[in-house]
Amino acid sequence: MRFSSGIALLIGFIAIFGAFVWESGSLESIFLGPALLIVVGGTLAAGLAGTSVEVMARLPKLIWIALYPKTYNKIEIIEQMVEFSVFTRKEGILALERRLDEVKHPYMRRLFLLLIDGTDPQTLQKMAETEVSFMTERHNINIMLFQKLGGYSPTMGIIGTVMGLIATLAAAGSDPTVLIQHIATAFIATMWGIILANLLWLPIGDKLRVLHLEEVELMQMILEGTLAIQLGEIPSVVRSKLLASLPISEQEKYLEEHSGF
Repeated sequence: MRFSSGIALLIGFIAIFGAFVWESGSLESIFLGPALLIVVGGTLAAGLAGTSVEVMARLPKLIWIALYPKTYNKIEIIEQMVEFSVFTRKEGILALERRLDEVKHPYMRRLFLLLIDGTDPQTLQKMAETEVSFMTERHNINIMLFQKLGGYSPTMGIIGTVMGLIATLAAAGSDPTVLIQHIATAFIATMWGIILANLLWLPIGDKLRVLHLEEVELMQMILEGTLAIQLGEIPSVVRSKLLASLPISEQEKYLEEHSGF
């Protein structure tokens, strides 16, 4: 799990429920089945109505990806690109086939296969841009799902509040305990709608967007390195091109560590 994602969710829930307990509240009183059913069930139902079963079925997997994303070391990929540039200048592009098992990223491997097949630079770049375009469309569908759920959740909370107030009015004059229970369901439904929207659905959607942008950036860097290798550029130029994808502070740190290289 990425430390930022896990710690942020933990802090959020501790802040909200910790403050509630601090004020002498009971956690049992806010985990009411009817309120949770209205908010969670209604939100998922609305999400399903606005998309497809296939997209909704990806929900658990997408949450897992947001919390446990696959990460790649950019510096290692850059170093491997530079190493392959040295190798191909000596052995030729076709010699890459012998070292495909060493490649650290699957996208790099696919591009190297295209190099080995003799794909020209223009076609290679066009194919890479097409792949990024289709990937962006797929990712946007997933991101929009969580944004929609984040919009539906507070609305379902309001619906639960209205239903709770209706039940309260309908039970007017009866046992006060029943009235209090209906009122609790009303306000707790709104609370859960807002909490789930702002601590679950919307943050996960934002995390998926960040992961998408990071993946696009990494794929662009790999494409630049592959094109440089195909054109036979010298390793120092390949390294400089790829380092440009890093923040200035990381570039300076890298150059300091490799000043004698």
